[in-house]
Amino acid sequence: MKSKSQSFEASVTRLDEIVQKMECGDVPLEDALKLFEEGTQLVSSCTKLLDEAEMKVVRLTKGADGTPEETELVDDAELS
Repeated sequence: MKSKSQSFEASVTRLDEIVQKMECGDVPLEDALKLFEEGTQLVSSCTKLLDEAEMKVVRLTKGADGTPEETELVDDAELS
């Protein structure tokens, strides 16, 4: 992995690159194992970032009494 603090988007882009390389089938075993390890680290990092984003959204949608309020997600195009 290039950086432990890379963005979600950069991680997804790198994951896509890894998948494309591994799908070709011509990657030597040792390199494939390194790519697989990097990919699993990236998935873990992305999962953590998504979990943190979800928690932030939950915090932002708490009601006046502090309990989470379920709100329907509305597409910005629907508001126009």
